[in-house]
Amino acid sequence: MRKSAGDNQSSQTLKALLGIRDLVYSGAVAPGERLSEINVCDRLGLSRTPVRAALARLEQEGLLQLIPSGGYAVRSFTEAEIVDAIELRGVLEGTAARFAAERGVSPSRMAGLKALLADLDAIVGQPVAKMDFQAYVECNAEFHEQIAGIAGSAVIRGEIERVTRLPFAGPSAFLNAQTDIPEFRKSLVIGQAHHRGIVDAIEMREGARAEALSREHARLARQNLAFVMTDENLMSKVPGLSLIAV
Repeated sequence: MRKSAGDNQSSQTLKALLGIRDLVYSGAVAPGERLSEINVCDRLGLSRTPVRAALARLEQEGLLQLIPSGGYAVRSFTEAEIVDAIELRGVLEGTAARFAAERGVSPSRMAGLKALLADLDAIVGQPVAKMDFQAYVECNAEFHEQIAGIAGSAVIRGEIERVTRLPFAGPSAFLNAQTDIPEFRKSLVIGQAHHRGIVDAIEMREGARAEALSREHARLARQNLAFVMTDENLMSKVPGLSLIAV
């Protein structure tokens, strides 16, 4: 089926969104640096219309800010702001898990969650040196997306998607900085225990337990942030940390 002009425009805007985020999080664009439409178009090889839409979207999300001279600049964030974003994700995911437990989940969706748990068990069970980290990130992201979706609330799901787009608020934030240290394995094991507990609580219709475990699970990202920020070598493995004002 031939794509419509609207579908193509949406695809180009998404490409621009992902491209600009990558420029920022990779450290290719420094905090305070001006991003003009023309400059971004040249760097990403895209036309001005999708780039303009993407820049406006990222300003609404809080990653960029309008500047008086025209165009946008990359924002910087305090460590406290990152912590607040992680905490907010925990609150929203906790609410999603509680709703899922209270409202019930279909057998097919529960089976999908359990299949994801099995995949994560297999990945986490490997020695750190042999672990497929990219597979873990993908399965972990899918797990969190499913938790957001089974709540049966488009409002909650949309807010979770919004908050996870904030710098380092996502469920796998900072893990790539720690693949060579023992604490990394401990974090994964604890996180997987949380995953299993959340699914069990949802299946048993224990809303308060599902919510509490989800909020505790999000705090792992706070611990990872604190750990990475104490070591310059680890910080160098996460170029986007230059967004944090110290």
